[in-house]
Amino acid sequence: MDPIQLKECETVAIDLARRAGLMMQETVGRNTNIETKLTPVDLVTETDKAVEKLIFDELKKKFPDHRFIGEETFAGKVDLTDCPTWIVDPIDGTMNFVHTFPFCCVSIGLTVGKEIVFGCIYSPFLNKLYTAKKGQGAYCNGIPIHVRPCDSMKSALLINELGSNRTDEHQKIYFGNLAAIGWKCQGVRSLGSAALNACMLANGYVDAYFEYGLHCWDLAAGAIIIKEAGGTVIDPEGGPFNLLSRRILAASNEKVAKELSNSIVGHLSYEHD
Repeated sequence: MDPIQLKECETVAIDLARRAGLMMQETVGRNTNIETKLTPVDLVTETDKAVEKLIFDELKKKFPDHRFIGEETFAGKVDLTDCPTWIVDPIDGTMNFVHTFPFCCVSIGLTVGKEIVFGCIYSPFLNKLYTAKKGQGAYCNGIPIHVRPCDSMKSALLINELGSNRTDEHQKIYFGNLAAIGWKCQGVRSLGSAALNACMLANGYVDAYFEYGLHCWDLAAGAIIIKEAGGTVIDPEGGPFNLLSRRILAASNEKVAKELSNSIVGHLSYEHD
């Protein structure tokens, strides 16, 4: 994909993200049809479905030869190909959206050759639009952003999430990791949106983030925004980041990322998306 084509993709995606944000603002706190998916805390609303339909309907008109993966419409195992592929989470942080907690967003990522080349994350309630294109830096509302300098875990503010998986195994590993890591850093936060957690790191508000049980639509846009802001994105066990592995560890630099990875006492593995 040449720079002109990628710029067109960016322009279309930003417009759709803003339109989706308006839909979120118009319906927040007024969803009467709230459903659960795999667990009682894994929610989907009418707005999630309507936003995803809007985005994909418009993308298919503009880019009929592209492929599309969305949280609310995709079923089965993700088969990521070399074709340009849009990966969308219509509302990342649906639980927050239902409770009118403003930390939620629309997340739109684009892969080409199985590599993330563009990401757009828009939070209408925070009035923040984060974007990044491969090799061209990361931006918030058009202003360049960069991760915060951080020397070590002891001076780091971390983000980690409880997640929607409430099995005994997940509970044991989650609280084991929290106990092992909590006292090694300056603080731990849980804000309820994987995409915006990534943006908090890219914008220099926090220094590291790790989470298990995510999907490619939670990670695609955020991962490239972190990288283009100068951050490090890896697998929690220290290997390369895999978009389909359902887990992520990111930090402001490689040193903190490795220190955090070495501090984790238990890992959760999943079948790929």
